[in-house]
Amino acid sequence: MRHKYKGKLPDINNNDSRMIYSLPFHGKWAVANGGVTKRTSHSWEVPTQRYAYDFIILDGDGNSFTGEETEVRSFYCYGKEILAPADGMIAEVGDGNPDSKVTKNRAVSCDARDIRGNYILIRHLDHEYSLSAHLRPGSILVSVGQSVKRGEKLAECGNSGNTTEPHLHFQVQRGKSFYSSPGLPVKFKDIIVQNTHNFGNFDDRHLNERGDQCNSPYIEVGQTVSNEI
Repeated sequence: MRHKYKGKLPDINNNDSRMIYSLPFHGKWAVANGGVTKRTSHSWEVPTQRYAYDFIILDGDGNSFTGEETEVRSFYCYGKEILAPADGMIAEVGDGNPDSKVTKNRAVSCDARDIRGNYILIRHLDHEYSLSAHLRPGSILVSVGQSVKRGEKLAECGNSGNTTEPHLHFQVQRGKSFYSSPGLPVKFKDIIVQNTHNFGNFDDRHLNERGDQCNSPYIEVGQTVSNEI
């Protein structure tokens, strides 16, 4: 992949995307993983997921669940609506995978035949696709070839695929292939960005030092984000 791009993968300085996205959910979600720098990246050494994000919902104490933590339905984000981040056409759908197990020590597990679990890939531009993954079994409402509008419900958040707990994996990539298309930095529009109260109780690896106001179109781990409308 590096050879194809002559050693220069897409980044915030050379990415010429014309597309600006909305967050693919309602309400306030925390960025559990992701950013546009090596320090904050979801997976910097994996070019396909370099600019990916993992989103969850946290309460005021920094917890992602209430009740029995080995039950997927105990997690605040489980079953929440996942939306189209922009207008486009459904390019690929992966379905039929079960939710993976959740353990108290958050061991990574995958009970699906695909690490994405149930997923939806949308083509927005000729060389720009968004991926929403780890969707709830039986919740996908769209099919390949269908046109979708920004904000349209696509499915529900789940725990299918390679996960530690329910969350939404979201990324934008240059091509259709999950395994060979480099990830693209994602610009979001009309969003509210705040620090996450007690985020360190959930994960203290990347404590966000930025203020509540953020003029950058890029978001990063430790922030709570929501659409303005």
